[in-house]
Amino acid sequence: MSITLDIPNNIHEALHVTPAEAEARLKLELAVSLYAQKALSLGKAAELADMGVLDFNDILAERRIPMHYGEKELAEDLAYARSHQ
Repeated sequence: MSITLDIPNNIHEALHVTPAEAEARLKLELAVSLYAQKALSLGKAAELADMGVLDFNDILAERRIPMHYGEKELAEDLAYARSHQ
């Protein structure tokens, strides 16, 4: 199951990128925002952004977004890693 988000066509024009680049950028920004709000674990946020955890973590570090990591996040990340081997 997936969720479809309807973004107006002119958004990619405002960003001066292709529609595919706009989609990737918006997914990344949503993932970063939800991670910063502690709504998603690192693994789930990286999955939303279509990135590996290490690359996503690099973006968080560049933006100075603090890590939130506990037992729950560890369990989610281990489950994610196991399912993507």
